[in-house]
Amino acid sequence: MIDLRSLIAGGVLVLAAGAALAQEAPAPAETAPTAPAAPTVTATLTLSLEATSDIERRTVIYQCDDGTGFRTQYVNAAPNFLAILPVEGDTYIFVTTVSGSGARYVSGPYEWWTKGDEATLRDLQAAEDAPPLATCLAAANTP
Repeated sequence: MIDLRSLIAGGVLVLAAGAALAQEAPAPAETAPTAPAAPTVTATLTLSLEATSDIERRTVIYQCDDGTGFRTQYVNAAPNFLAILPVEGDTYIFVTTVSGSGARYVSGPYEWWTKGDEATLRDLQAAEDAPPLATCLAAANTP
């Protein structure tokens, strides 16, 4: 755990993510459209959290039913509780929301719900009876 009193600016979470951007220019009527080369862009995000208590950061490795696995980072800095995990090749920052039981996090159209060692990732825009994107079990916890 990080003692917030020992930090001058509060907790800082740094994430690095890569993204590709592409622009399409209208093609002249007499030529076939071609897509311009997409430049590579790298971005860094710094997030400062003011917390009323210590900031806890831990990593959980999940193993999913489909044989895949991934790491999820949890940042607990009351009143903010975050989960950072990969979804379909991108990194998403999920925030907690109301749940009947367990911990429910949302980010855009996605829901990450954990209860004990079990976790489920869903696309909230999918049909109500659609299967989850992932059903996983915690394989390891690290501080």
